[in-house]
Amino acid sequence: AMNEAAKKYEVSVNCGLLKVPMVNHLIWTQLGVTASTQDLKFQKVPKLLSAGLTAFATVDKGHMTEAHQDALGLLCSAIFKMNNLRRSAIRPAINPKLAALCKPSRTQPPNLLFGEDLAERVKELHEEAKTIGFIKTSGKTGKRVFPYWRGTMTDAGEG
Repeated sequence: AMNEAAKKYEVSVNCGLLKVPMVNHLIWTQLGVTASTQDLKFQKVPKLLSAGLTAFATVDKGHMTEAHQDALGLLCSAIFKMNNLRRSAIRPAINPKLAALCKPSRTQPPNLLFGEDLAERVKELHEEAKTIGFIKTSGKTGKRVFPYWRGTMTDAGEG
Protein backbone atom coordinates (compact mmCIF):
# COMPACT_ATOMS: atom_id res chain seq x y z
CA ALA A 1 0.00 0.00 0.00
CA MET A 2 2.76 2.44 0.90
CA ASN A 3 4.78 1.58 -2.20
CA GLU A 4 1.72 2.23 -4.38
CA ALA A 5 1.20 5.61 -2.72
CA ALA A 6 4.90 6.43 -3.13
CA LYS A 7 4.73 5.68 -6.87
CA LYS A 8 2.19 8.49 -7.25
CA TYR A 9 4.77 11.03 -6.08
CA GLU A 10 7.89 10.63 -8.16
CA VAL A 11 10.65 13.07 -7.24
CA SER A 12 10.84 15.77 -9.89
CA VAL A 13 13.99 16.45 -11.91
CA ASN A 14 14.68 19.76 -10.13
CA CYS A 15 14.78 17.98 -6.75
CA GLY A 16 17.68 15.65 -7.49
CA LEU A 17 18.91 15.69 -3.89
CA LEU A 18 15.72 13.90 -2.84
CA LYS A 19 16.49 10.94 -5.08
CA VAL A 20 18.02 7.98 -3.32
CA PRO A 21 21.63 7.64 -4.52
CA MET A 22 22.77 4.30 -5.86
CA VAL A 23 25.86 2.58 -4.50
CA ASN A 24 28.77 3.19 -6.88
CA HIS A 25 29.23 0.32 -9.32
CA LEU A 26 32.83 -0.30 -8.21
CA ILE A 27 31.65 -0.91 -4.64
CA TRP A 28 28.33 -2.60 -5.46
CA THR A 29 30.01 -5.33 -7.49
CA GLN A 30 32.32 -6.14 -4.56
CA LEU A 31 29.59 -6.40 -1.93
CA GLY A 32 28.43 -9.78 -0.81
CA VAL A 33 24.79 -10.85 -0.90
CA THR A 34 24.19 -9.88 2.74
CA ALA A 35 25.53 -6.33 2.39
CA SER A 36 23.77 -5.65 -0.91
CA THR A 37 20.45 -7.03 0.39
CA GLN A 38 20.79 -4.92 3.52
CA ASP A 39 21.44 -1.79 1.45
CA LEU A 40 18.41 -2.46 -0.74
CA LYS A 41 16.31 -2.64 2.43
CA PHE A 42 17.87 0.58 3.77
CA GLN A 43 17.01 2.37 0.50
CA LYS A 44 13.29 1.92 1.18
CA VAL A 45 13.25 4.47 4.01
CA PRO A 46 14.69 7.44 2.07
CA LYS A 47 12.50 6.50 -0.94
CA LEU A 48 9.37 6.71 1.20
CA LEU A 49 10.56 9.95 2.81
CA SER A 50 11.26 11.47 -0.62
CA ALA A 51 7.82 10.50 -1.88
CA GLY A 52 6.24 11.96 1.25
CA LEU A 53 8.19 15.19 0.85
CA THR A 54 7.12 15.44 -2.79
CA ALA A 55 3.48 14.85 -1.85
CA PHE A 56 3.70 17.38 0.96
CA ALA A 57 5.22 20.03 -1.30
CA THR A 58 2.58 19.57 -4.02
CA VAL A 59 -0.32 19.95 -1.58
CA ASP A 60 0.68 23.39 -0.41
CA LYS A 61 1.41 24.91 -3.84
CA GLY A 62 4.00 27.36 -2.56
CA HIS A 63 2.16 28.81 0.47
CA MET A 64 4.41 27.40 3.13
CA THR A 65 4.42 28.52 6.69
CA GLU A 66 7.52 28.42 8.83
CA ALA A 67 6.31 25.12 10.30
CA HIS A 68 5.98 23.65 6.79
CA GLN A 69 9.50 24.76 5.94
CA ASP A 70 10.82 23.31 9.21
CA ALA A 71 9.07 20.00 8.50
CA LEU A 72 10.59 19.83 5.01
CA GLY A 73 14.05 20.61 6.39
CA LEU A 74 13.77 17.97 9.10
CA LEU A 75 12.61 15.31 6.64
CA CYS A 76 15.43 16.19 4.22
CA SER A 77 17.85 15.87 7.12
CA ALA A 78 16.44 12.41 7.86
CA ILE A 79 17.12 11.35 4.25
CA PHE A 80 20.67 12.69 4.50
CA LYS A 81 21.33 10.84 7.77
CA MET A 82 19.86 7.63 6.38
CA ASN A 83 22.24 7.79 3.42
CA ASN A 84 25.16 8.24 5.82
CA LEU A 85 23.93 5.19 7.75
CA ARG A 86 23.91 3.24 4.49
CA ARG A 87 27.58 4.15 4.01
CA SER A 88 28.40 3.02 7.55
CA ALA A 89 26.56 -0.27 7.07
CA ILE A 90 28.62 -1.01 3.95
CA ARG A 91 31.92 -0.40 5.78
CA PRO A 92 32.43 -3.96 7.13
CA ALA A 93 31.96 -5.36 3.61
CA ILE A 94 34.78 -3.43 1.94
CA ASN A 95 38.57 -3.47 2.19
CA PRO A 96 39.58 -2.03 5.60
CA LYS A 97 42.12 0.21 3.85
CA LEU A 98 39.18 1.96 2.17
CA ALA A 99 37.09 2.34 5.32
CA ALA A 100 37.56 6.12 5.21
CA LEU A 101 35.22 6.16 2.20
CA CYS A 102 32.41 5.22 4.57
CA LYS A 103 32.81 8.18 6.90
CA PRO A 104 29.71 10.37 7.08
CA SER A 105 29.49 12.79 4.19
CA ARG A 106 29.02 16.52 4.70
CA THR A 107 27.01 16.87 1.51
CA GLN A 108 24.21 14.83 0.00
CA PRO A 109 25.47 12.86 -3.01
CA PRO A 110 23.06 13.48 -5.89
CA ASN A 111 23.47 10.23 -7.84
CA LEU A 112 26.04 7.92 -6.27
CA LEU A 113 26.29 7.14 -2.57
CA PHE A 114 30.07 7.47 -2.46
CA GLY A 115 30.20 10.48 -4.81
CA GLU A 116 31.08 10.89 -8.45
CA ASP A 117 34.84 10.94 -7.76
CA LEU A 118 35.21 7.51 -6.15
CA ALA A 119 38.20 6.36 -8.23
CA GLU A 120 40.07 9.57 -7.41
CA ARG A 121 39.32 9.22 -3.69
CA VAL A 122 40.53 5.61 -3.69
CA LYS A 123 43.83 6.74 -5.27
CA GLU A 124 44.16 9.46 -2.61
CA LEU A 125 43.58 6.93 0.19
CA HIS A 126 46.17 4.60 -1.34
CA GLU A 127 48.75 7.41 -1.52
CA GLU A 128 47.92 8.48 2.02
CA ALA A 129 48.40 4.91 3.28
CA LYS A 130 51.78 4.69 1.53
CA THR A 131 52.86 7.99 3.10
CA ILE A 132 51.76 6.91 6.56
CA GLY A 133 53.56 3.58 6.13
CA PHE A 134 56.71 5.44 5.09
CA ILE A 135 56.51 7.78 8.08
CA LYS A 136 56.01 4.90 10.51
CA THR A 137 58.97 2.87 9.23
CA SER A 138 61.46 5.55 8.19
CA GLY A 139 62.52 6.50 11.72
CA LYS A 140 63.21 2.97 13.01
CA THR A 141 66.85 1.96 13.46
CA GLY A 142 66.30 -1.31 15.25
CA LYS A 143 68.38 -0.22 18.28
CA ARG A 144 66.82 0.72 21.56
CA VAL A 145 68.03 4.02 22.94
CA PHE A 146 68.57 4.51 26.67
CA PRO A 147 68.79 8.23 27.29
CA TYR A 148 69.67 7.84 30.99
CA TRP A 149 72.47 5.82 32.54
CA ARG A 150 71.18 2.83 34.50
CA GLY A 151 74.27 1.77 36.36
CA THR A 152 74.47 0.41 39.90
CA MET A 153 75.82 2.17 42.92
CA THR A 154 79.07 0.18 42.69
CA ASP A 155 79.52 1.40 39.11
CA ALA A 156 79.47 4.94 40.39
CA GLY A 157 82.28 4.26 42.82
CA GLU A 158 80.16 4.26 45.97
CA GLY A 159 80.10 0.74 46.99
